[in-house]
Amino acid sequence: MVRGGQGKARPVPAPADFQRALGAAVQKRRKELGLTQEQLSLAATLHQRWISNVENGGRNPSYASLRRLASGLDLTTSELIRRAEAVEGEEPT
Repeated sequence: MVRGGQGKARPVPAPADFQRALGAAVQKRRKELGLTQEQLSLAATLHQRWISNVENGGRNPSYASLRRLASGLDLTTSELIRRAEAVEGEEPT
């Protein structure tokens, strides 16, 4: 169980659910910044295909990669994860 808002426990999401939510959060932020996947890949020093796979929910990034990705999106790692968790909360279960 994970503590949600107001200290209430909620079930831990399946890895694939979090990967999709992370991808949606990355894509939304990238578009907010007006970046292409290629531009983000250069800023984050990650391959464009890897960025695409993350956005499509096909990657489960390591912590080191999450830090680089967040930096390229001008976010902290914790803010990127928080945004992904917010997306999870919006998705129907």
